[in-house]
Amino acid sequence: MIPEGLTLYHRAVRDVRGDHLLPLSTLRERYPDVYAREAAKYVGREALMQERVGRLDCRWTDVLFFSPVNPGPLLDTARQSGRAIAPIRYWTLDAAQLDPARACIYLTRPWPGGVKPAPDPADELPFTPQTLREHSAAPAATLARLRALPDGAPLILWLDVPHVLYRGEVPLSALGEVRC
Repeated sequence: MIPEGLTLYHRAVRDVRGDHLLPLSTLRERYPDVYAREAAKYVGREALMQERVGRLDCRWTDVLFFSPVNPGPLLDTARQSGRAIAPIRYWTLDAAQLDPARACIYLTRPWPGGVKPAPDPADELPFTPQTLREHSAAPAATLARLRALPDGAPLILWLDVPHVLYRGEVPLSALGEVRC
């Protein structure tokens, strides 16, 4: 059981349809236009959409992505390096709202030369209070990367930050909101 008070973050979605946050595979069936918009993020990385999440016995497109890391410090670091970044809306979710059997913590690894390394089952950790706490702070390497971003480089906050993958839907009513 996950205790209350451990917060997860998800960038707020525009043009929300229905009353649940849905994974891509469900969006494809229910809201094809929204699916097309969101799937465009994978152009050039289409194989990633078919990647398996072994611990949850599903594909990448069958899960929702949250972060146990507050985006505020990440954005503040990028801003301190000279980036002009307007406040961004994030949804918050108390981790206790998720079924631990349908969730895992996914550790990201560097992509040497921009190429994603092969999946490693050791990168999928159980969704427990301990693993959430261990992975809820911004990694030092991430903060260093954000401090050193060259002008004009894309701002990719979550590239090397742990994720929480959840196989299922989340009611919008369970979400709070913050601006960072």
